[in-house]
Amino acid sequence: MLRPWLGWLLCLLPALATAQDAPLRLGFNGELLSLNRTQVIAREPLPASLQTPLGSVWKLFVYAWLVDTGEHESAYECRGQSKEEVYCCTAGNKIERDQALVKSCGLYFEPERLGINAPEWRTYWQARQAPSWLQELPSLQPATRVSVVELLKVLSILPAQDQARRVLLDVVLNAADGNVVGELGSRLRVKTWSWLDDQDAASRQGGFAGWTVDGTAIWAGGRGTSQQVLRDYAPALSALLPVVWPVDAGRCVEVELFSRYPLQCVLSGDREVASGPLRGDYRVEFANGNALDIHSDGELFLLDGKLVARLDREEYVARVLQREASSEPVEAAKALSVAIRTYLLQNATRNGDCLSIDDSSQRQRVAPRPATEASRRVAAWTADLVLAGSTVTYHSEQPGPDKLSWQQAVEQANAGQRYDAILLHAYPRASLSRWGNPVASCEALPAAQDWLQKQRSSWRPRLESEVGYSEVSTFAVCRLAFGRPYVDRERQRIYVRGVQSLQDRLDLTHEYLHLAFEAHPNGQDEHYIEGLARHLLLE
Repeated sequence: MLRPWLGWLLCLLPALATAQDAPLRLGFNGELLSLNRTQVIAREPLPASLQTPLGSVWKLFVYAWLVDTGEHESAYECRGQSKEEVYCCTAGNKIERDQALVKSCGLYFEPERLGINAPEWRTYWQARQAPSWLQELPSLQPATRVSVVELLKVLSILPAQDQARRVLLDVVLNAADGNVVGELGSRLRVKTWSWLDDQDAASRQGGFAGWTVDGTAIWAGGRGTSQQVLRDYAPALSALLPVVWPVDAGRCVEVELFSRYPLQCVLSGDREVASGPLRGDYRVEFANGNALDIHSDGELFLLDGKLVARLDREEYVARVLQREASSEPVEAAKALSVAIRTYLLQNATRNGDCLSIDDSSQRQRVAPRPATEASRRVAAWTADLVLAGSTVTYHSEQPGPDKLSWQQAVEQANAGQRYDAILLHAYPRASLSRWGNPVASCEALPAAQDWLQKQRSSWRPRLESEVGYSEVSTFAVCRLAFGRPYVDRERQRIYVRGVQSLQDRLDLTHEYLHLAFEAHPNGQDEHYIEGLARHLLLE
């Protein structure tokens, strides 16, 4: 009796495996690409017949309308009256427009809440020659199926897409506990979507729609939720996505070049140059007798005897990378480019529409000529990425607290470490974040950190006799927002409420021991860890 069923199961298994391993479909640059988890496995012209559920992408169109029409809608207040508020905020709190787009808060973008009426909506999108499904307000539903070709076309001309691209970098930053941005850098700016699977209502399909950093429209769809898609296919996407100079390379950075070395004169050939913009090759002679050849494409100015550069932010990052270090090895260069951009954010002053910072060994040194293509590629790969949560410094050789050593970063990169791991080692309390919204996932507790550092010295003789103990060289103590204390082993962070009460100190000791015994079975034994914590603290 079992044989017919066995035969049927044997026939079904290949089909199940095929469904499980169904490739990700990607609409990009007029092509439909099929990706497995590591690479492109097929490509063809993007068919006009291909359709996709709109999913959460409808919120992106409402967002664009709000930005483009200059609306000043109220924040959404969470009152605990809808289960959908899980995508918005906790009861008693509010959520604003940008965060609502990133977190996919549908309650925020409901047309009725915003007072959008159907005729007004239709007129707006008709004027922009949008497809019929976008002109009809009732069509803004997750289940609405739309042409991928039409979706990409409307994304390519979407109003307010510059602002949307900046904001949507947070989607990649938040995906898969930061591992997606570790793979992709800042090259992808997308709104995620998930919906019921076409063949199986009990399963999910998901993906994303939006742009690459240069504004090229992109769409993806595959099995599983959008977060699964981003996590599972990040390596394949990383190999596919080009590294291009961002459309918005940042507002200008004004730099007084050679600020610690007075200029004698600037020569073009044998002729001394008067004040004004520079274009071409020049020779700078300094009051100390030294001289240097420079080049300008119009970004350098001689003003009142000072040489001033006005650069796009990412060009500034590339020039500092070129002057302070190197574009190789690439992962070390990526890490340093993030540190350079963060240092600029933390130390520059405002001068009108520009940031202002000196070119000196006390700040950051800037190459007095256009950055090389290799340096620009590194800056473009990490465009907009900064660190939040700690002060950032760096040095050519010397590591230290919250200080990246370029020499050590090179060694780590040559050992196979990715740029985000290099940054985490140098700045354990910091989180990768976005230039326009630097938010740390670790709110540091310096008093708790200092207490634990001091206690470890007195605990050391006792702990070194314990099997499996390994003292942790770098770690961060972060504020616990809610729930039970825990340890993030990957980032070596301990989340606790503080260090004021005895219970706080027990929690901190307990979680530290989990980290210190990570490589041994004792680290998973709650009874052992709690007993050892109480012994250290109470006896």
